[in-house]
Amino acid sequence: MPKVYSFIAWSGTGKTTYLERLIAALKARGVSVAAVKHDAHRFDADREGKDSWRFARAGADVVAVADGEKCAVFEYRPASLAGLLARLPETDIVLVEGWHAEAGNAIVLHRAATGKPPKLSPADCVAVVTDAPMLAAGRPCFPLDDPAPLADWLTRQMLTPHNQP
Repeated sequence: MPKVYSFIAWSGTGKTTYLERLIAALKARGVSVAAVKHDAHRFDADREGKDSWRFARAGADVVAVADGEKCAVFEYRPASLAGLLARLPETDIVLVEGWHAEAGNAIVLHRAATGKPPKLSPADCVAVVTDAPMLAAGRPCFPLDDPAPLADWLTRQMLTPHNQP
C-alpha cells in the first residue's frame, strides 16, 4: 500500500505547478507516482462526438478507452477519495490535490502573496511548503520554489511504517 499525501492550498497558490515539478523530482529519484485531483467544478475529460462520449451519452455508467500507450476509465457516478485510492494500480506514492476533508498526511502549501492564511493549520499537517517559513509550526518546512527537498523527504518517508507521517 503506497503512502498517500494530500496537498492543500487556496486556489491561485500554485498547487498544480508545484505538484507537476514534485512529480518530476520524484520520478528522477526512481519513485513511481500516482496523482489524484479533486475538481471542485464539473470537469469534462471526454470530448464531444468521440465514441466514448457517445457511449456515455447513451447511458453507459462506465466507459473505458485504451490505446497502445494509455487507458482511461470514465465513471459517470460520484467517487470518494477512498474509492479512487482502492482502484489505483500499485505505485510507490500517491499525491492528492485537494480532498482536504478526507485526506490524511496533509501537506499545506502557502504563498504569502495570496494575502490569505494557510488553508489548513500547519499544526494539522505533516509538512508545510511555503515562502513564509515562520508558519511551519514545528513541522518540516520546504521551499515553495524548489520541490527537490520535499521529494527527498517523501522518498525517506516511504521507508517508514505507514501509520507514521
